[in-house]
Amino acid sequence: MESQYNKEDVEGILSHFFIRGKVASITPFGSGHINSTFYVKNTDSNEPDYLLQKINHSVFKDVPGLIGNILLVTSHLKEKLKDVPGADPDKEVLTLVETKSGGFFTKDANGNYWRVYYFIKDTKSYDQVETPKQAFETGKAFGRFQKLLSDLDAEQLCHTIPNFHNIEMRLQQLHDAIDADPKGRVKEVEFIIDFINERAWQMGAVLRAGREGKLPLRIIHYDTKLNNVLLNKNDEVQCVIDLDTVMPGYVAYDFGDAIRTIINTSAEDEKQLDKINLNIPLFKAYTEGYFAEASGFLTENEIESLSHGMVLLPYMQTVRFLTDYIQGDTYYKIHFPGHNLQRSVAQMQLLNRIENEYDVLKGIIKDVAY
Repeated sequence: MESQYNKEDVEGILSHFFIRGKVASITPFGSGHINSTFYVKNTDSNEPDYLLQKINHSVFKDVPGLIGNILLVTSHLKEKLKDVPGADPDKEVLTLVETKSGGFFTKDANGNYWRVYYFIKDTKSYDQVETPKQAFETGKAFGRFQKLLSDLDAEQLCHTIPNFHNIEMRLQQLHDAIDADPKGRVKEVEFIIDFINERAWQMGAVLRAGREGKLPLRIIHYDTKLNNVLLNKNDEVQCVIDLDTVMPGYVAYDFGDAIRTIINTSAEDEKQLDKINLNIPLFKAYTEGYFAEASGFLTENEIESLSHGMVLLPYMQTVRFLTDYIQGDTYYKIHFPGHNLQRSVAQMQLLNRIENEYDVLKGIIKDVAY
């Protein structure tokens, strides 16, 4: 457990929620960069286990808006799944636990915000795709997620992180960090800055198409990593999780972010660059899974935009990791000095690999879509 929270502290926080049974143990859970998550095991096997999360309100500044988004989206998903034969909304959609004061989050004496989800048992997640079936199921998960939300007005959701995938703003943040250079790190990263600047215009294609009305605004996930999908014991999709960034956006963003992790033969922070290669069969499997669910609502322009997304998102992460490194590692959790720089270089290498195979990958999208 994180050093600043002992069992008594966490049990005190849990006492604000309608928790059934009694706490047997509380342990840190998951591999997320942003929030702090604890697995709460129940003493009574007939009662649910829980996930307690401290919401990082330096990242998510509008916590009531964030919780409102999650309630709106999960309620809509459950309502839509009621009409799907064989579906179980409570096992396929996250459920927030209500507080005793009538809300869905609480604030502790130190000003930290907390929420509780029911833990979905008999599921698993992976940090890296291991099989084509997992890639296919992950594609299905996010395709279905977008499809089920395609008839919900995106304007009803607030932007929990404004301009999250606005590449123009991300580049401006980078250039502001370069100008300030608070830690004196710019000189050592000039080769990455040159790489980024050479591609800046082409990477604005999705944003420009959206502004011109060529792409519809959808409700998207914004963090489509494999470990944000729970699979059942047969490696079949069960539930999409980590809904903090669900907000209005373009489908290319979600497709590109998924491809960024699924196609990569190594971790996103791989130090040995020669290990970073593309697993094209996994790319094809993800694309097939995605279109198995999403083909019915996507426009032709959206399908065309997916290939832009697959280069934009590794580029975006190159920019974001580098910005955080220059600023002094203030956003992402790091595990050693220079971690964000290592992440940025790895994403740059991944983008190089994708650019080299761009025509092949775009051809796969076209073949699957049509």
